[in-house]
Amino acid sequence: MNVSDLTLIELRQRLATTGLCFGCGLFRIRLHTPVASIATLLHDLYAHYPVYSEQGIDDYRIKLDWTSWSRRWIRPIVRFTADSPAPFTDIPIARALPTLEWGTNWCIATRAHHLLMLHAAVVERHGRGLILPALPGYGKSTLCAALTHSHWRLFSDEFGLVNPEDSMLIPIPRLISLKNQSIDVIRAFAPSAHLGPSFHGTHKGTVAHVRPPFNSIARMNEPAKPYWIIFPRWQANAPLTLEPIPKDRAFMLLATNAFNYEVLGELAFGAVSTIVKNCDSYSLVYSDLQQAVRTIDELVCSAHD
Repeated sequence: MNVSDLTLIELRQRLATTGLCFGCGLFRIRLHTPVASIATLLHDLYAHYPVYSEQGIDDYRIKLDWTSWSRRWIRPIVRFTADSPAPFTDIPIARALPTLEWGTNWCIATRAHHLLMLHAAVVERHGRGLILPALPGYGKSTLCAALTHSHWRLFSDEFGLVNPEDSMLIPIPRLISLKNQSIDVIRAFAPSAHLGPSFHGTHKGTVAHVRPPFNSIARMNEPAKPYWIIFPRWQANAPLTLEPIPKDRAFMLLATNAFNYEVLGELAFGAVSTIVKNCDSYSLVYSDLQQAVRTIDELVCSAHD
């Protein structure tokens, strides 16, 4: 059963009582919230995620609740917690969904240390994984959303999860978060993309979320071998350049993009070494999204042939 198989009333009841237990990749997440407007958004944006039974061990128990009884009615304010208080300030109800998404990312980043976590988007095609490590503001999520709607399977726009034992990429196809002008860019690039509402006034500006295509969620238990590493950077009016990167430099760039490299130590060193050894690495500078996707597709097709 998926979230969309529940009626909105049933979803609200679960969220307000035992919690909605759903799967996202390796993780089993239980979400509690009495906030009816959040249930409506989740019913739409979480539609394809599988719903699990009450039995089983939850990886993360997340709660989004009113700060007090009175704040339900007077300038409504909600609070994010995850088994214990999280490092987020209480926020207006109008920005609850972005906080829920950032809070879930925080849970994974602070607790999933059995995996190497790269700050990278990851997509897959023909059984081969593409890692897109980048700093904030470099267009990583925008390029990921475009590829996801151009015959690539979404693993993540934020976390490149790697099994350190075999260096395989692990899917975690959560909502793709777009900011500011990227929202309209993706609406124009992929009219079929399922975007939620825009949330204004967050600490990252205006934010909207892309629902992962059904196929990406249906296949979220299928890992992939990394095959390419592309370090993207969007730059206004820049001509497109795709240049190979030497493996020693690729190693340093990829290692510094890991959230928990120091935590895993030797395991992280081995995983990054294996990935870089087996992958072709490139830097990509682009200003035209369609041209960037076309260039990546040509790279993949030449390798696949």
